[in-house]
Amino acid sequence: MKKSFLSWRATVAALAGGLLLVANAAAQDSCGLCAKQVVINSELATCFLDEYDQFAKTSSDAVVVDLSSCASRGVVEALPSPNKAPAEPDMQFIVSRPQLACLKKQLEAPGIVLDPSATIELDRCK
Repeated sequence: MKKSFLSWRATVAALAGGLLLVANAAAQDSCGLCAKQVVINSELATCFLDEYDQFAKTSSDAVVVDLSSCASRGVVEALPSPNKAPAEPDMQFIVSRPQLACLKKQLEAPGIVLDPSATIELDRCK
């Protein structure tokens, strides 16, 4: 009888420890691999918004956004300003689910200027 009590106690302790680990992981909102900012232009933003439902359907907490198939070929880009070259758009990045929704909201904001490129801060999207 004493042996079963010890194994039962060890099982309960292991389950409690596992639940604490899960709770701790859930309490941490930060995603180590998630982007802090995204550089995007109007073409990629349109593609992101068109593909948003597909990105949102993924079951993981970290969402891989791949826009590499969205870039058109053969279009002549505007000449960069001599003072400051525009940042190169991010074709692939990882965001958390809240960042994904926040990025969508920011890209849909009226009056947003995306060309030649815009940097969208995702730090406040957590």
